[in-house]
Amino acid sequence: MSSIVSFAAVSKQYKRGRESVAVLNDFNLEIADKDFVAIMGPSGSGKTTLLNLIGGLDVPTSGSVTVAGERIDHLSPAALSHWRARHVGFIFQFYNLMPTLSAERNVEIPLLLTSLSRAERKRKVTAALELVGLSDRRKHKPSELSGGQQQRVAIARALIADPTILICDEPTGDLDRHSAEEILGLIQILNRQYGKTVVVVTHDAKAAEFATHQLHLDKGQLLDSPSRTAA
Repeated sequence: MSSIVSFAAVSKQYKRGRESVAVLNDFNLEIADKDFVAIMGPSGSGKTTLLNLIGGLDVPTSGSVTVAGERIDHLSPAALSHWRARHVGFIFQFYNLMPTLSAERNVEIPLLLTSLSRAERKRKVTAALELVGLSDRRKHKPSELSGGQQQRVAIARALIADPTILICDEPTGDLDRHSAEEILGLIQILNRQYGKTVVVVTHDAKAAEFATHQLHLDKGQLLDSPSRTAA
């Protein structure tokens, strides 16, 4: 199976005052198309940096990052923004929903900058909310929804532009166990039935079990080859 994510000799450093702090150093990684990968490791291990580089939210100090067939570390900020809109859906721990908007309006937001007609946007929003099981909550605002339902709205929003890859940063970190397992089950369905490549950062070993493979990071390095979880 071809790779959808490829890191070659990637290094990432941040400036802290006059000091340069290395997060990743000569880092190599391949993630297969349509895979479901969980990235685990202690705080400060480089998980979020790795996720940001895959999603085009950050660029490496050196080395190459190729995602969805494009060398994204060479793109201009404007080109990178367009690339993200085409290829990446983001799911965060705290949902990032607009509190004054209904579920359907929150889901519609990524489509507002496209050339789609209002009727086409409505059709896509309806389909996305049906997919996550929230058709009957489409008029509800976030304050009228449970945490699990809010995360489902966030997933629908991430899916609305039919992205190639889903980037999930602690997607169940703010949920109880039952809601967390429902969300992870939904993400697993998106991977297995809809062919979405999924990359999840999590501290939760139970959450990582939903993935096909696990990557363990420590101090910016992979501790071992990707481990395969039970199907």
